[in-house]
Amino acid sequence: MPAAKLNASSGLGFLQDYSVFIFFALVIAFFAVTIGGEGFLTLTNMFNIARTTAMICIVAFAMTFVIASGELDLSVGSTTALSALTGAMVMDVGYAWPVAVVCALACGLVVGCINGVLVTRLRIPSFLVTLGMMQLIRGIDMRVTYTNPVAISDRTFANLFGFGKLAGIPSLLIWSVVFAIIGHVVLRYTTFGRQILATGGNRLAAEYSGIKTARIKFYAFLISGLAAALAGLLYSGMMRTARFNFGDGMELSVIAAVILGGTSLFGGRASIIGTFAGALMIGTINNGLIIMGLDVSEQMMVAGAIIILAVAFARKPAQ
Repeated sequence: MPAAKLNASSGLGFLQDYSVFIFFALVIAFFAVTIGGEGFLTLTNMFNIARTTAMICIVAFAMTFVIASGELDLSVGSTTALSALTGAMVMDVGYAWPVAVVCALACGLVVGCINGVLVTRLRIPSFLVTLGMMQLIRGIDMRVTYTNPVAISDRTFANLFGFGKLAGIPSLLIWSVVFAIIGHVVLRYTTFGRQILATGGNRLAAEYSGIKTARIKFYAFLISGLAAALAGLLYSGMMRTARFNFGDGMELSVIAAVILGGTSLFGGRASIIGTFAGALMIGTINNGLIIMGLDVSEQMMVAGAIIILAVAFARKPAQ
């Protein structure tokens, strides 16, 4: 290959590898120029973006493992609401908040376990399993309280999972950063992370090398269910209430954040840091469009166009 062509190819590859960060910087620059004087660049607004995006981040980190293993989980949004309602109802009948947290997380683990068993043991495609589970759990969410909200009065719970701060930093941002670090370390520097990538990259080759791919995928679904449950706790802590529609449409934003971050939809390649940047970029776009005064339909059109452009640019060319 000629040197000039090789250099051009390398340059394009570099841009594609870091496209989410480039687009994130361009998005911030655009809003800084257009609405910088309307409070967009204030620390308060930056923290607001971090708070409202925290739940997407947490679930997206887990979804990175699921997609990297070659699967998909569409049930995360409804699981988020189910866990939020479970925790709120447990506190509502008089139990302490730690008991409520355990019960909420257990809901997520149960859903993840069911998804994992159906996908790995019965070999039903994960898209169909989690699509059905999404509908099933959303119906349960609506039925269990007849769509009525459940208030949360425990201030300790609300501070820990919602509007609290530590040294001036919102607790929701701390949750996001902590789990980003954990996810990055696990994916890049542990045997489990390498097995996730190997399973998604080439399942047969991974099995021949001794990796129990079914078990790896099962664990990925457990992580996804647990993360969705934690997101439910964060939603209810931030809102000081639990509602059946928490997480509605979350799965689409989560998958977009993961793909924007450089994770291959076909498995085998993933980046937690890229996912974090992708989630924050989506949150920044939504925040900027709201400040600009666009109505919901216009926000959806602009945000969708930006995401399509970013994903198209990041897509690797055929070799």
